[in-house]
Amino acid sequence: MADGKKQHVTTHPDGGWQVKGEGNTKATKRFDTKAEAEAYAKEIAKNQGSSVVAHKKDGKIQKKH
Repeated sequence: MADGKKQHVTTHPDGGWQVKGEGNTKATKRFDTKAEAEAYAKEIAKNQGSSVVAHKKDGKIQKKH
């Protein structure tokens, strides 16, 4: 089982995409593209031994890494 927080890739309220650790209220980092956000989230997840959950623009889960 993963030790770190799952990293969620979601739309940012001000535009673009964000990476947010599970349970956090603020984004870890904001990006212009979803691809950039997913790449960053994967690096965090790899370092923490956790996983990535990518969401669609409507907030529904698209895929889990």
